[in-house]
Amino acid sequence: MKYYYAEHEDAYRRLRAEGLAQWSALFGEAEGFDAFPNREFLEDALSRLDVSGDVLEYGCGTGPAACYLAARGFRVEAIDLIPQAIELARGFAAERGLEVDFGVQDICELADEPAGKQYDLIVDSYVLQSIVMDDDRARLFAAVRARLKGFYLISTAVYEPERVYGDGFRYDASSGICYQGDRDVPHRRHLPASALRAEIERAGFEVVSQDGGNLVCTI
Repeated sequence: MKYYYAEHEDAYRRLRAEGLAQWSALFGEAEGFDAFPNREFLEDALSRLDVSGDVLEYGCGTGPAACYLAARGFRVEAIDLIPQAIELARGFAAERGLEVDFGVQDICELADEPAGKQYDLIVDSYVLQSIVMDDDRARLFAAVRARLKGFYLISTAVYEPERVYGDGFRYDASSGICYQGDRDVPHRRHLPASALRAEIERAGFEVVSQDGGNLVCTI
């Protein structure tokens, strides 16, 4: 089991048990289903880009961004590695009368599968920060690159000097990796914004614009 699975499985189990609508609600950071963290970025990016058609969102969670995009007329496929997240997402979309093709899938594993389709838009809603190790990040980028014909929108946390890592966490400045626990389990990767941009460009993407951890990319 990948290092990023257990945390996310536990989170979506808690969401369902507590009747919450999305991940950020676990930390008191969301006012409802439609107030998802990267909504402002998506609104701004889509106002500037000439894009329509097919969307793939990976790490969709309970589906707020996927539903937002579907309501705007996109044909949306949305995946998450946690089955409980997809169950919740399907329910929220049905409540809103929206058609979204949800599925259980790890974006990193898609690197091993032929790209049967290309998308006008691929969206990362705070997934990249949880894909910590170099090999996994390379696989994620490879999966996206093989499926992208338009724009790649990334929202991820970046390194902030004022960020405080609590007890039980260790931040390695040389790699940007935050480890958890005595066994140093990979937890997050918080790169400085400039290092994040360089990594994405090395992966074969062109960065059209960047505001911290919000990037518009293409190939």
